[in-house]
Amino acid sequence: MHAKTKQMPDFSTLPSGHRIQKFLFAALFCAFFALNVSASGSETGEKAAHEAPHQEAKMDPGKLIMEHIADSHDWHLWGHTSLPLPVIIYTKSLGLSVFSSGKFNHGHDTYQGFKLNEKNQVIWENASNTESIYDLSITKNVLAMFISVFTLLFILLSVASSYKKRPGMAPKGFLNILEPLILFLRDDVAKSSIGPKYERFMPLILSIFFFIFVNNLFGLIPIFPGGANVTGNIAVTMVLALVVFVTVNVRGTKDYWKHIFLPDVPKAMYLILVPIEILGVILKPFVLMLRLFANITAGHIIILGFFSLIFIFGAMSPGLGFAVSPLSVAFTLFMSFLELLVAFLQAFVFTLLTAIYIGMAVEEHHHPEHH
Repeated sequence: MHAKTKQMPDFSTLPSGHRIQKFLFAALFCAFFALNVSASGSETGEKAAHEAPHQEAKMDPGKLIMEHIADSHDWHLWGHTSLPLPVIIYTKSLGLSVFSSGKFNHGHDTYQGFKLNEKNQVIWENASNTESIYDLSITKNVLAMFISVFTLLFILLSVASSYKKRPGMAPKGFLNILEPLILFLRDDVAKSSIGPKYERFMPLILSIFFFIFVNNLFGLIPIFPGGANVTGNIAVTMVLALVVFVTVNVRGTKDYWKHIFLPDVPKAMYLILVPIEILGVILKPFVLMLRLFANITAGHIIILGFFSLIFIFGAMSPGLGFAVSPLSVAFTLFMSFLELLVAFLQAFVFTLLTAIYIGMAVEEHHHPEHH
C-alpha cells in the first residue's frame, strides 16, 4: 500500500475565466428568457381579477409562502418597503414600453393599458385587441441571477488572476476553500464519470455547479440581495436541464446512438427497447429539472411553514403564539442550517448526474486502454 501524496494541481486543465464567463452569460440569458416567457404566458385581453375591498390585513401563511417562492416584479425589502423593478414590454402596435413596476402600485393601478393580474403577470387590458405581448421585464429572479452571476465572475476571475500572479504556489486565503472544491469536482466528478475526455467538459461542470450552489446560498439569505427562489423556479431548472440535454446528445458518439437505436439484442426486441431508450433520453433531463425544482422549493416552504406557526397559533390566542414562538424559531433555525447542506447536495447531485450522462454519451466501447 503506497501513501497518497498531494501534488500541486495542473490548472492548465481547468477552464479559463473567459470560458466560464461565456457559459454563465449564455445560461443566464436562456434562463432569463424562459423565466419571462413562463411568467407572462397569459393571453392579451385577459380581464384583471376583481380587487377585494380594503379591510383589516390578517396574517395569511399560505399567501406569505406562495409570494416568497413565486417570482415578482418588485423585491420586498422590509415592512411595506419594496424595490420596484423595470417592466419591459414589447407589442407590435405599441413597440417597446419600459417603466417602473412601481407604476402598478402593487397591482392596484393600471399604467399605459398594462396591469398585474392575480398571478403577478403583466396583462394588457384592451380586450378588443388580440395582439400578443412579450414580457422581458427584469423580475426578482432575473435580478437575483444577475447578482449571482456577477458574484461568480468576480470570484472566479479573481482566482484565475491570483494563479497567474503566483504560479505553482500554495493557495492562500479564499483559495484554500475554493481549490479543494474545484479539485473535488475535477477528480471525483468529471474525471471519474466522464473519463479521458473530461477536460473539454470542465467549463460546463464548474459553471453548472457554482451557478446552482451560489443561487441556493443566496436564496437562504432572508434580506436583499438574498431571498429569491431562483433554483426553485421551474423555468430556470428547465434551462439548466436543456443545456445538459443538448450537450449530451450533441456530443454523443456513434456507440451512444447505436445503443439507443440498434441495441445488441434480437431484432424482435427493438419494438420494445428502442422506444424505452428514446424515452430515457428525454426523461433524464426532465428528472434533473424536477429534482432541483422540487427540493429547493420544498426547503423554502418548510422553513416558512415553521416560521408561520407563530402567527397561526397567535391568531388563536396571543399567549399561545408567544409560547410556541421559541419552538418555531428553533425549528426554523434547524431547517435553515439543514438547507445549507441541501444547497450543496442539490448542486452536487445535479452536477454529478450531468457528468454521468455525458460520460455515457462520449464513452468509446472496446477501447484498448482504459484507466
